[in-house]
Amino acid sequence: MKKKILITGAAGFLGSHLCDKFIQEGYKVIGMDNLITGDRKNIEHLFKNEDFEFYHHDVSTFVHVAGSLDYILHFASPASPIDYLKIPIQTLKVGSLGTHNLLGLAKEKNARILIASTSEVYGDPLVHPQNEDYYGNVNTIGPRGVYDEAKRFQESITMAYHRYHGLETRIVRIFNTYGPRMRLNDGRVIPAFIGQALRGEDLTVFGDGSQTRSFCYVDDQVDGIYRLLLSDYSHPVNIGNPNEITIKDFAEEIIKLTGTQQKIVYKPLPEDDPMQRQPDITRAKEILGWEPKVTRSEGMQKTYDYFRNLSQEELHRSEHKDFSKHIKK
Repeated sequence: MKKKILITGAAGFLGSHLCDKFIQEGYKVIGMDNLITGDRKNIEHLFKNEDFEFYHHDVSTFVHVAGSLDYILHFASPASPIDYLKIPIQTLKVGSLGTHNLLGLAKEKNARILIASTSEVYGDPLVHPQNEDYYGNVNTIGPRGVYDEAKRFQESITMAYHRYHGLETRIVRIFNTYGPRMRLNDGRVIPAFIGQALRGEDLTVFGDGSQTRSFCYVDDQVDGIYRLLLSDYSHPVNIGNPNEITIKDFAEEIIKLTGTQQKIVYKPLPEDDPMQRQPDITRAKEILGWEPKVTRSEGMQKTYDYFRNLSQEELHRSEHKDFSKHIKK
């Protein structure tokens, strides 16, 4: 009998790659997504696969899956600033109510559950690089707090279920991840820069560009998540690439990669935008035997090739998805 896994946020960038991974590893995969920020096109290639099912559903309401279930991956959540600032209530609900529903389902099915947390739990960090023992520096009432606190609550309730109910839980803290299927112009650094370059626009850097990020290619991220799910470790684990770069230097890399002649323009730094992001991956190395393999130059070439092959309609599509039908007045 093939093992069965439920993946929420299945039509999103990372969720869709996880669906591919578990299909390749011989699992039966149930994908679930309400398609607020996800895109059905990311998983259409799986629709004819007998080991894949898809449910258009909002996990913040309730979650029911018939039959047995071995694993759950909870990846349902807006992940880009543009998205979670547009739908803050939905972001908080999927992190709280959605997580509660899925933990209850895991308890009912006696399934192991992995929760997708984020480096944003560290806020604008006072410790560098960030390790899993650092508690973070988060503005709970700032505009980014809806995402940061949703993820911090996810971790708290997950550990409560682990301690009180003996549930098998895993927590991955995901650092900046990139690759094919990212939504162009969703507000994250890499698709924003590449989209601007391909349209012949100047590259927008917020602040003076001295803030840093560490970018992990999606294949490495998926491998780390897969290893963590199958491990015996229940506390949070950073999965990311520790190769740190300033945003200004990264913008210059994009201009060189795309062969364009754009210049860099500077705009004010958004409120609470973290100045440093670099994962300490000691725990992942020791417990999972994991570390990233794909270099930034290799991963960026693959990502650029993907975006370059998009249609002109996709390339010039507005960066703002229509969330009006999802927003409660």
